Amino acid sequence: MIQRVSGLQRTDAPQVRVPQTSSKPGAFGEMLRKELAQSEQPVQSVAFSKHAISRAQERGIEVTPDLMDQLVGSVIRAQAKGATNILAMDADKAFIINVPNAKVITAITQEEMKENIFTNIDGAVFL
Repeated sequence: MIQRVSGLQRTDAPQVRVPQTSSKPGAFGEMLRKELAQSEQPVQSVAFSKHAISRAQERGIEVTPDLMDQLVGSVIRAQAKGATNILAMDADKAFIINVPNAKVITAITQEEMKENIFTNIDGAVFL
């Protein structure tokens, strides 16, 4: 553009090439539709990380089917609000859950809740 206006030609200007990421038309749109479809699927289960399993065992937290249903419900409610890391808690225990992966990161008892500050969460759900 400057060359046309000024009439000057630059010979030292680097040539920039933009790589093409896909040769298929509409490939991005198709990927976006797949991602949106996956994110709209309801959570069926919640997994426990190795750390969360060991913490629950150490702290005597019994993981029952009823508790698992409550955790799944917590993740579903958090997804609806756009949360990514939540504290799901009741009077006796609490869980830090990564919502996009539906994975419990750690488990905490009531006694430990008194001594801790919870950081890097963007939501709280009561079980």
